[in-house]
Amino acid sequence: MTDTPNHTRRHSAPVVDGVGKAASRAMLRAVGFNDADFKKPQVGVASTWSMVTPCNSHIGELAEQARDGADAAGGKGVIFNTITISDGIANGTEGMKYSLVSREVIADSIETVAGCEGFDGLVAIGGCDKNMPGCVMGLARLNRPSVFVYGGTIMPGKGHTDIVSVFEAMGAHSRGDIDLIELKNIEETAIPGPGSCGGMYTANTMASAIEALGMSLPGSSAQNAISQEKRDDCKAAGEAVLELLERDIKPSDIMTRKAFENAITVVIALGGSTNAVLHLIGMARTIGVELTLEDFTEIGKRVPVVADLRPSGHYMMSELVALGGIQPLMKNLLAVGLLHGDCLTVTGNTLAENLADVAPYPDDQQIIAPLDKPIKAESHLRILYGNLAPEGAVAKITGKEGTRFSGTARVFGSEEEAQARINDGTVIAGDVVVIRYEGPKGGPGMREMLTPTSAIMGRGLGNDVALITDGRFSGGSHGFVVGHVSPEAFEGGPLALVENGDRITIDAEADTIEMHVADDELMRRQAAWQRPEPRYTRGVLAKYARLVSSASTGAVTDQSE
Repeated sequence: MTDTPNHTRRHSAPVVDGVGKAASRAMLRAVGFNDADFKKPQVGVASTWSMVTPCNSHIGELAEQARDGADAAGGKGVIFNTITISDGIANGTEGMKYSLVSREVIADSIETVAGCEGFDGLVAIGGCDKNMPGCVMGLARLNRPSVFVYGGTIMPGKGHTDIVSVFEAMGAHSRGDIDLIELKNIEETAIPGPGSCGGMYTANTMASAIEALGMSLPGSSAQNAISQEKRDDCKAAGEAVLELLERDIKPSDIMTRKAFENAITVVIALGGSTNAVLHLIGMARTIGVELTLEDFTEIGKRVPVVADLRPSGHYMMSELVALGGIQPLMKNLLAVGLLHGDCLTVTGNTLAENLADVAPYPDDQQIIAPLDKPIKAESHLRILYGNLAPEGAVAKITGKEGTRFSGTARVFGSEEEAQARINDGTVIAGDVVVIRYEGPKGGPGMREMLTPTSAIMGRGLGNDVALITDGRFSGGSHGFVVGHVSPEAFEGGPLALVENGDRITIDAEADTIEMHVADDELMRRQAAWQRPEPRYTRGVLAKYARLVSSASTGAVTDQSE
């Protein structure tokens, strides 16, 4: 049972070759290996299948397709699972604190299984917000030939609804605009089956970013979850890993500085989620590429927003899928010099080669505007600095909200506190809602504020109230919102010093966020401030709080700041 070592079996050969590995082979025979399989490259298929959420409920079958693709190409596919959680279910609850934590657990578990079992290459299939960056971070840590597959988007619900429709209907009900029967009807019909949330929310944003990064096969980010195209995509991914093994192409060859610039460009053009800032910086740090908040500002100066997609626009991802997905957009961006065409991808070809034969969008389509007639001339992702955020904050300003907001602080120490006061009418026009102690360490876990932002929209205050937090926002959030405020309040950042009635100004043209409080008064408040007791002292949340870096550096746990 010996074989000539080669680079395609660099990791599996030490596990299964030779007389001394008879026990390893005996165990593997019990899960389906035969003599021939021990001489093949092993391809781990990381499945995020779960009945926890519709985003992932179909991924078990997709994992089988990826395994079959690896087998057909001469490898031996081995399926294993990692976790998933559901932001859509947990939003607005204490459980949401586990959301960003799950990104790290996913990366840890993929690294752990593949590192232990000796897989030579990997396919990872993700279908919800944190699955995707978590999978890619795990692949980056291992740095073995790998392909990421997106599980695909959900179809629209009745009346062109989706999960955000439900959250905003809750706000409309609290205002008295719709009754319980109408709310229940939206609840029952908005989520018609498997797939990730249907707008350009975080899942579709990150899928698009990862395809632009070169780590997914062309078209993977824009396919319906339940479709033959998605099944074919998974099978092709399994096959592609064998070609990457032959050519010894690893994530570090693909996830370069220029590739991350491509990903940022596509996220901006699509009007994507603020979470892309956090995740792309985290992914870059994991592979060893320097990426900062300033890069989003610099790239944003030259890249327009052209996609009329939810939450700020009208259309859903499934409607963009019908037009050809993001490939024609990428070809347009490449043609005007906004993408680096020489970046290597998991096809083994460059981005420019992948795009060469892509057909343009239909002439009469309304979803993607021409680059010379954009929806917004510069990025909607604004990196703000000022005495409230010395290390930066991330705003999502499409221009529909205006570009400047000045109002009076109404301060809350948790999301629940703020939600209650929004619902009971305490929050009024002209308020700047401040939700603090929800950062990576203070939350812990940096919860998304989809519930309060949706309540604000549902109560008709979207143009009259701003919201600032050291937490995050869902890709489904819209309105005048600023998150990722760094340093966070728990670390003694200026957000901890804001008091009710302070004047706050957010300027998305000057990229500033300021509280109009004299320096000597801020110094007095700083001297009097005391760090709150940690909310968790044991378990995964406490461990996360001890390890996690600032949001401005990606909120990662596997390296020091």
